[in-house]
Amino acid sequence: MTISDPIADMLTRIRNAIMARHDFVLIPMSRMKLSITRILKEEGFISDYEVLRGKPYRVIKLHVKYNDKKQLVLSGLERVSKPGLRITSFLYFSFSRDI
Repeated sequence: MTISDPIADMLTRIRNAIMARHDFVLIPMSRMKLSITRILKEEGFISDYEVLRGKPYRVIKLHVKYNDKKQLVLSGLERVSKPGLRITSFLYFSFSRDI
């Protein structure tokens, strides 16, 4: 089965795992998904992750993070830039000759 938007699929899998109160979720691996997972780990939104090397394909085992009261750390997960509507941000600098 081909997935037209793998990043949205990843976010949906994470949202479903959160709603079902699972401890972890398995996500088919790609370099982009692994990079996103690393950022989630660095920012403290997930507790840990590992890459499982299976026969058909590799998967990312993403461990969902809960606080001491078993409340979710990650909520409101949403994708902003979509395949049909790319949203980017630009930063403009203006310099004055008086500086």
